[in-house]
Amino acid sequence: MKNVLIVPVDFTSVSINAINHASNLAKTMGSAIHLFHVVGKKSELDEANLRMTAFIEEVGKDNPSVKFEQTVRKGSIFEDIGSLAEEIGAKMIIMGTHGMKGMQFIKGSNALRIVSSSITPIIIVQERPIRQEGYDDIVVPLDLHKETKQKLFLVVKMAKYFNSRVHLITPFEKDEFLANTLKRNMTYASTLLEEEGVQYTVSVPENDEDAFDDVLMKFAASKDADLISIMNLRESSLASWFGSGYTQRIITNAAQIPTILLNPLETGDFNIFD
Repeated sequence: MKNVLIVPVDFTSVSINAINHASNLAKTMGSAIHLFHVVGKKSELDEANLRMTAFIEEVGKDNPSVKFEQTVRKGSIFEDIGSLAEEIGAKMIIMGTHGMKGMQFIKGSNALRIVSSSITPIIIVQERPIRQEGYDDIVVPLDLHKETKQKLFLVVKMAKYFNSRVHLITPFEKDEFLANTLKRNMTYASTLLEEEGVQYTVSVPENDEDAFDDVLMKFAASKDADLISIMNLRESSLASWFGSGYTQRIITNAAQIPTILLNPLETGDFNIFD
């Protein structure tokens, strides 16, 4: 199946908001939306399927042009979301989170376990609704890790679909060698965006008085960002700039800006819009 988006649901308002984000994407990409729910016992499957059918009928009223499908399984969301994405050829997962609180499998502290189980890009949203225009402004933090360049391929494709502006930002670095490496990465990103005809801006903090995740979120707020693109790298490799728990703080940010996360791939490309 081509261009399928997965949305894990727990039937709450956060799930409905994730479906609204997915519906905006689906209309742009010509995708179907596959809703996914996990139960703990086999005896709960029949009731859960009936509930899912009724749920689809309800959310479908607001999105009549979108095709909805469903899967209900006994299992673990941590293990099954990635395998389902591979089974149906999903291009992206759009997941709602209750921040630091909420149901067990989609609260912020467990969201990364779901991300890590899938090679499919994942957009994590809170309660902030998607704008009618989609993702107008995308913030992309760059660092020294070669894997961070991979997200640029996805960002370029999304920016071209939504006619988005991309805002690049790097950490401040005192060390001359590291600063030059960051500068080269910024030049690489700028050149790519320019060649692809994507509007972009460049920002480099003037000092390191604040932690970079704080700088990043203030920057995203100043751009009224609709999406932040980050890689799911090992926390230990990020600690020098971002500190422990950086990724979790971004996906549960107070401004409720949606975050797209990607696990590094050997190919460096994400063909979600093919």
